[in-house]
Amino acid sequence: MNAKELHDKTPDELKEQLVSLKKEGFNLRFQQATGQLENTAPIKAARRNVARIKTVLNQKAATAASEE
Repeated sequence: MNAKELHDKTPDELKEQLVSLKKEGFNLRFQQATGQLENTAPIKAARRNVARIKTVLNQKAATAASEE
């Protein structure tokens, strides 16, 4: 997932994706705590994707506020 793909989505779609990524991050952290997760790279990827979505949402909110 890159920022260009995220800019094409609506804020509602981004919020839905954000919720699903947060759930995924929770599940990954839980798996790591119980010792089921061998590769920890998906945790980092999930955190970065959450940050990307939040950044795009904030940018969209700022442009919407400046247009009003």
